[in-house]
Amino acid sequence: MAPEAILSHLHRADGSATYTHNGYCVIGAVNGPIEVQRRDEMPEEATVEVNVRPAVGVGSPKERHLETLLHNTLRSIILTRSIPRTLVQITLQVRSLPEEEISTGVNTTLTLLPHILHTALLALLSASIPLSTVLTSTLIAIPSAPNARPATPLVSPTAPELLRAKPIRSVHVFAFAGDGRMLLNESDGVFSFEEWDEAAEAAEEVCCKEEGGVGLGEGVDVDGKEGTNLEIWLREVVKRKVELEQRWKSAR
Repeated sequence: MAPEAILSHLHRADGSATYTHNGYCVIGAVNGPIEVQRRDEMPEEATVEVNVRPAVGVGSPKERHLETLLHNTLRSIILTRSIPRTLVQITLQVRSLPEEEISTGVNTTLTLLPHILHTALLALLSASIPLSTVLTSTLIAIPSAPNARPATPLVSPTAPELLRAKPIRSVHVFAFAGDGRMLLNESDGVFSFEEWDEAAEAAEEVCCKEEGGVGLGEGVDVDGKEGTNLEIWLREVVKRKVELEQRWKSAR
């Protein structure tokens, strides 16, 4: 199923986005550039603060780990030197999770990571925070194969697909910049270098490659047209946002 995104719908935030895909729904809000506390102020760069809130209950070490991954990844694409001595505050609220997520036996931090990365990026774009590039991310799962034969990686699998493919030997999350650079690589489980390399190649095709790319689930559907990768989907989301904001010109 194709991702869905709504931008700039929270009125008390400088930028906001709601991202829904494969049973996950995350709401993101960005405030910035705003005044930063003196103790956190950096003279030549902006301070980036990331807060992740779970769907139920209070934060745990899982959320703190996600915040660290997000902070390091997003800071690499935010032009912090363009807005020095300010604060960019990113808040991500997990709204809903697939019912089967707990039963999959997979590291839930990694299954959630691509969705909160996309939500954070869309919220940053909504807030017009200066960025050096955009990013796209996906999950690759490698199930255990009988008779020691190599297993076919699952690309952006849903929770029911992970449940049917149990046991899962390893899961991998990759994030790529718009120019194809790998910005994030997080893995969990038992795997060989050849399996990791195959997973990375499959993720790059989903995220970046326009020619010869593989489909994402049933295809990345944008306005009734099937695209080939997440980057094209992201471009169309931003294009629709700009067209919506420029309607006043055609209304004159």
